[in-house]
Order: sequence, then C-alpha cells, then structure tokens
Amino acid sequence: MTSPTVLLLGALDTKGAEYSFVRDRLAGAGIDTITIDFGVLGEPQITVDIDRAQVARAGGAEVGDLASAGDRGAAMAVMASGATEVVRELVESGRATGALALGGTGGTSVAATAFRGLPLGFPRIILSTAASGNTEQYIGETDLILIPSIVDIAGLNRISLRMLANAAAAIAGMVNAAPLTQTPTKPLVAASMFGVTTPAVTRARERLEELGYEVLIFHMTGSGGRAMEALIRQGYIDGVLDLTTTELADDLVGGVFSAGPARLTAAGETGTPQIVSPGALDMVNFGSIGTVPECFRDRNLYVHNSSVTLMRTTPEEAAQLGAELARKVAAAIGPTTVILPLGGVSAISVPGGPFHDEAADDALFSAIRNGLEGSALTIVESSMDINDPHLAIESADRLHEMISEHSAHFSTRPNGK
Repeated sequence: MTSPTVLLLGALDTKGAEYSFVRDRLAGAGIDTITIDFGVLGEPQITVDIDRAQVARAGGAEVGDLASAGDRGAAMAVMASGATEVVRELVESGRATGALALGGTGGTSVAATAFRGLPLGFPRIILSTAASGNTEQYIGETDLILIPSIVDIAGLNRISLRMLANAAAAIAGMVNAAPLTQTPTKPLVAASMFGVTTPAVTRARERLEELGYEVLIFHMTGSGGRAMEALIRQGYIDGVLDLTTTELADDLVGGVFSAGPARLTAAGETGTPQIVSPGALDMVNFGSIGTVPECFRDRNLYVHNSSVTLMRTTPEEAAQLGAELARKVAAAIGPTTVILPLGGVSAISVPGGPFHDEAADDALFSAIRNGLEGSALTIVESSMDINDPHLAIESADRLHEMISEHSAHFSTRPNGK
C-alpha cells in the first residue's frame, strides 16, 4: 500500500529548521513528503524536491530575475501563481494526499493561494502567525484550515516546537483517516438560510428530505454565500433553494455580510434549477451596535444579538435590490422560479414586526416584477410571509418538479461528493 504523501510548501531560505522538524515528525508517522520551495532571496536551508526555479517558471518568470528586481511583493505574486500550478498538478496526478505550510503573512498568503484551489475535503493546513482576526482573505469559501502559531515561525523553541508538532500530527491524522464508506446517491440541494428565515428553510429541508434529497444549508454571512456559489459552479449541486438573498443588501449598502457581486449568479450561469426569493432583503447587517457607521445611526436599527445589529432597508434601497435580483435571475439559462412572499420577507418584517414597512416592501416587489416583465421565468406571488410552512412546502415541491423535469443526470456530480 502506498504511503500517504504530504506536500510541504514554504520559503525554505528562512524556515529550513522548522520544515526539517515537521518533515521528520511526518516521517516518524510513516508519511512521505514532497518539499516545495518558494523562497526567492537566500539559499534553501534544507534539501528540496521541487526548487524555487521550477516554481518561478510555473508562474511565468525566472527566479534570478525576481531576485534581482528587488520587489518582494511582485516576486511573491509570481511565486504564488507558480506554487498554485505546481501543487495543483501534484494533487491531480495523485502524488499527494495532503498539504502543509508554515508562515507569516507573506508565506501564508502564498500558501493559501496555492491551497484554496484544491478540491473540497482535500487535507490542507497552514500553521500561521495570521491565523486570528479576519482570515477571510486566506480561507475564502474553502475548507482550508489555519492553525495559530502563537509565536513567530522564526526558530525552534519550546512553544514553536509544540505548535509545529501539533500541525504535523493534525495533517498526519487527516491523511491517515479511514476513508468514508458511505457512497452518496441522493441528489444535492443547496439552501440559503438566515436566522430570520430559519423556519422556512427548516420546513423546506424536511420536505425535500422526504422527497429523497440531501440538503446542504448555507448561512448567509458572506462566506456562506460564496461557498454555496462555488459548489454550484463546481457541479456538486442539483438544485438551489435560494430563499435567503440577504447578502445582496450588504453588498449594496455596505454591511458586513456581503458575498460580493457574484452572489446569485452561479445557478443561473450553470443552468441549475433554482427557486429564488427576496428573503431577508429587508435588512443590512453590522456588528455590535457600536460598530454601526455614524451615517446610519438615525435609521431603523434592531439589535439581533450582542454581535449583530440589523438595519432596515429603505424603499430606495429596496427598489435597487429588487432590480438587482431581477437582473441576475433573468439571465438564468436553467429553470428558475421567483417566489414573492407578500406577507413579509423575514420574521421581523411581518405586520407588527420591527421591520414592517409596506412602502419598502412594495418598492422591492414592484422592482422585481418590472425587472422580470416579459421574461420566461415563473413568478409566484403569495399572500403568506416567507416563514409560513405552507409556502416552504410549496417551494420545496416546486423545486423537486423543476429538478425532475430538467435532468435525471444526478450521477454527473463529482464522484463521491
């Protein structure tokens, strides 16, 4: 049986002792390694399997030119591109079963760039000085794992040795784990959810499971939306129950849960059957009440919890959001149904709720209707609010019909995913 093989990616001109220690720990666990050097300036401190020249050429440059130019930022960009190609080829060819890197912010950036493109579930870890605070720029929508190094990765000491040993043990455990024995056979549905749409998505999930689906629920906090869009594009998803499009509001107004401009595009571009609703477009998200920008302090604010403050969208913002939703779904090449819950788009926008605003809701729904006028898409208007269980079941049933009619090729998803 072939031994597991872990890629060790790093700047080996400055962190040779650390990588040597990790390599020895992995060897003691019966794990082979392939060392990849993306350092530019000094000579590598340990023997390497794939040297910096190879990495640089994979990134479209010569390492000597990068060193003589003296531009560290430009050099790291090239090496990140090259490392991405080298790592991808090793993984796709089956020569690697895991990946580990050690670094500060620069090394973490290069390694994260290389590791982010690897398949979902592929074991990958970075022991990093940057593994605290906002790590979104490194992890993105992937399952990359960052482990805090506590001290800088600059020599061997009683703290760094413990952290390095833990990182080696973690990747060793991941690559030596027994394979999953289940063979997924059910079609996959992706569903978008927020606290204020939880009853709807929960009931819809239950109904879809009764109909034979496996349902993946994504929390619409920016990273959740990006992860969902990525899996749709990668071909994992057979249908999308996008009842919660709230991230569009954060992207428009400047909230903390934006998923970026590509949100609500993957299903349409790939032809994946989708149900879309303006769920939770009545709100923009901020952190604790003290983090709300001064310019918004006189708006309708609602403290959801100590860490999240919601702001009601205005009629003007609602109109823009409705137009944006309509523009994106109108471009869909696959089956698409838009559901308008006229009784309220969230748990707190129903009559009597703190975000109930007829003018804003009317602006939202009118913009969606106008944007979809003349399109071939199906629009369903319901007097119910989004969390009414009858509407949830109807949404699930409609999606089931759309998937069934659209394609029976569920087995074309990536194998075993």
